[in-house]
Amino acid sequence: MAQSLSVVYLHLVFSTKHRQPFLEDAELREEMFRFLSYTSNELGCEIKQVGGMPDHVHILARLSRTITQADWVKELKRTSSIWIKQREPLLADFAWQLGYAVFSVSQSQFQKTYRYILHQQEHHQNLSYQNELRYLLRRHKTTWDERYVWD
Repeated sequence: MAQSLSVVYLHLVFSTKHRQPFLEDAELREEMFRFLSYTSNELGCEIKQVGGMPDHVHILARLSRTITQADWVKELKRTSSIWIKQREPLLADFAWQLGYAVFSVSQSQFQKTYRYILHQQEHHQNLSYQNELRYLLRRHKTTWDERYVWD
């Protein structure tokens, strides 16, 4: 086959450092989501949905064939950290956590994942970020060490 084709959807989750509610302002949070979307699209990773809360972000995207998942996440975090500090000088201490969780999304689970990210506000009325991530990790049969997940 002379043509290289790839359809790999990923559900990316990461939080602010120590889950600080840096994105408490709804307008700023939406701007952050737009910035992350723009950056991801520029990297060739087409955004399908972005959502989250004041202390964390969920992204559903189609991974490009030309960038690794690690480089994609690193660039999203790096550029958005710079952007928010320039946009809002009062957030000079803003930082993302060092780690992240990323899950593959099958075509059969795409719409469910899309809706899950879209409705983050509802999920978090009774669910903390930590419990949400534990749920996702268990659902994807991932082992983890609590000592290193919550930086």
